[in-house]
Amino acid sequence: MLVDSTAIRAIDYEPEHGKLIVTFIDGDEYVYVGVPERVTAAFTRSRSKGRFFQRMIRDRYPYNRI
Repeated sequence: MLVDSTAIRAIDYEPEHGKLIVTFIDGDEYVYVGVPERVTAAFTRSRSKGRFFQRMIRDRYPYNRI
C-alpha cells in the first residue's frame, strides 16, 4: 500500500510468512522477516513512518534488499 511519508513510498505485508516489504522514496526495496502483524499494523498507523521504521524495525529484524 502506498503511504504518506517523506522517506517511505510503500509498505506491504505477507502475514503467512511474517514478511514486511518496505519501499523507500528512492526506490530501494527491502524485505524484513519475522515482523509480527501487530508491529506492521502500528507501522501503517504511525504518524511518522520514517521515525517508526528507525525505532521499531531497522536493525531489529533480519532483512534483504530485493
